[in-house]
Amino acid sequence: MLSFTEENYLKALLKINLESGIAGAGTNELASMLQVKPATVTDMIRKLKEKKLVNYERYGKITLTREGKKKAIDVLRKHRLWETFLYEKLSFTWDEVHEVAEQLEHIQSSKLINKIDELLGYPEFDPHGDAIPDAKGQIKMRVQKTLDELMPGSLCKMVAVKDNSATFLQYVVKVGLGISTKIKVVSKQAYDAMLVIEVKGKKHTVSEKFARNIFVVPELKD
Repeated sequence: MLSFTEENYLKALLKINLESGIAGAGTNELASMLQVKPATVTDMIRKLKEKKLVNYERYGKITLTREGKKKAIDVLRKHRLWETFLYEKLSFTWDEVHEVAEQLEHIQSSKLINKIDELLGYPEFDPHGDAIPDAKGQIKMRVQKTLDELMPGSLCKMVAVKDNSATFLQYVVKVGLGISTKIKVVSKQAYDAMLVIEVKGKKHTVSEKFARNIFVVPELKD
């Protein structure tokens, strides 16, 4: 049986792969996501390699083996189903569910997770707009961009967030955004890429960092 930390590493690797579309991650990239030192990542990756869950050579990219990906998908599925359950059935807000799901995702009962999936009506996306793997490990991916990729004058709809931290999600709400909210990109500063966006008739100035953490799908202009 894997430790909670080992499961967290596998899940983080999978999330990087899904977000980038590239099967592999660097040590620094993984360290940044997990908020640990690169040396700590290197030590853990060695352990996971010994268990044949990752492939890794010094200074190379870290990739999940077939078994490692299977375990990572299982943890990710549990996490996102728990988030959805807490949000829909227990009235947790979307900025509260992540931390609780981090604890619940390590429960090993497949029967419990499948029952929760059934109770929720087999949802495809969690409260943050992230795809939930199904019981067979299939993940419904959609074509999406980050807000900072769009040009001034573009219309789009928010479909997910990259940063699930409570502080970021609270800021998103303050700006007036939520899943399916429509956004118009009014302008972009050439110097620092600050964006002016229009949400529900109100204009807001947001940073490039904020825009990089908002996933959108472009919409046709009216």
